[in-house]
Amino acid sequence: MATIVIMPRQGQSVESCIITKWEKAKGDTVKAGDILFSYETDKSSFEEKAMAEGILLEVFANDGDDVPCLDPVCIIGDAGEDISALLPKKEVPAATAAPEQKSAESTVQSSAPVVTEIPTQAADLAKVSPRAKALAEKTGADLVKAVATGPDGRIIERDVNALLDKGFTVSAEKAQEAPVAAPAEMSAPAQEYTDVPLTNIRKVIAKSMHASLSTMAQLTLNSSFDASELQAYRAQLKVKGEDLGLNNITLNDMVLFAVSRALKNHKDLNAHFLDDKMRYFSGVHLGIAVDTDRGLLVPTLFNADKLSLNELSIAAKKIIKDAQAGTISPDKLKGATFTITNLGSLGVESFTPVINPPQTGILGVDTITKRIKEVNGADVTYPAMGLSLTFDHRAVDGAPAAKLLKEICTLLENFRLVLSK
Repeated sequence: MATIVIMPRQGQSVESCIITKWEKAKGDTVKAGDILFSYETDKSSFEEKAMAEGILLEVFANDGDDVPCLDPVCIIGDAGEDISALLPKKEVPAATAAPEQKSAESTVQSSAPVVTEIPTQAADLAKVSPRAKALAEKTGADLVKAVATGPDGRIIERDVNALLDKGFTVSAEKAQEAPVAAPAEMSAPAQEYTDVPLTNIRKVIAKSMHASLSTMAQLTLNSSFDASELQAYRAQLKVKGEDLGLNNITLNDMVLFAVSRALKNHKDLNAHFLDDKMRYFSGVHLGIAVDTDRGLLVPTLFNADKLSLNELSIAAKKIIKDAQAGTISPDKLKGATFTITNLGSLGVESFTPVINPPQTGILGVDTITKRIKEVNGADVTYPAMGLSLTFDHRAVDGAPAAKLLKEICTLLENFRLVLSK
């Protein structure tokens, strides 16, 4: 029996998905578990595997098509199986439809390409093959009226011949108005470049970042703390942690842990600014900025304030891994109340992180550098970790933001004491 494959719904907020690549073609043999096609939402990518065996009898969408969730994508069945009852009405083969009488004017030769007439102003004169351009210049054919039949909407030689057959040429007066081309030796050298369309995720990032900077009053505070305690605790975990059944707890995990505790005392920065009101959250839901091959993603670690350090480390690594693999649910890419972005591993000493609206703050984690401080009258060096807190000045004043930053530094500088609470 034939099986209809539909576009899955990845998350409650997803209305449609874009097919990125078909791995099977119409007529191919399909086994259970074979990848049929890959697809993506605006933030995640997935692969659809076949649940049935047979032949790929019909395909309803092509690479790049935006398909509504739960709509049919293809049909798998037995060779020669009648699937006419499963085809959408618009997909019913022409042989089953009532024949229409064709006028002599609509009859075309079988060797001629089938094209759709487009408005004159829609012709893309940048897409003209060299042979077509040379023929047009020689004969005076009006390329503005050309109907492109070449690949990717390209005007080719036969399109110019079609213009000449219809008498579409540039008048002598119009030709005289055209600027005279400069001699070849005086023309500018051709520039080599490649145009790459923006991915869906890059469009989303661009829109979000532009909205953030254009609508918020953002201000960044920078501070640092002595990371000796963190480094010593991290070294101890590397030696004894595995024996105690602890996860591979990193410095980033410790920062997440300290921030989740500090935010409980600073409700204005664990909130959403909604123009005419503030929404305060009882739980701390941390957004973690993750660099992926597809662009920046920010998965959410829900209720981080209720997790132990080991539990937080496990949960954080899980959502980071899923984000990097492109398999994270879209529902886990929203709902954060505060975001942390770490560029310390890239050697960044200070930066200005951009808030993810409607959140009111974001913390940037900087690299560790050697600094000097006075201890008992002597200058000693110590490892200093920088923190950069950006806050929305519409929702939060400078002093409350500075108090949060100071508390985070204090907790991290005395991390073992924090674990005792």
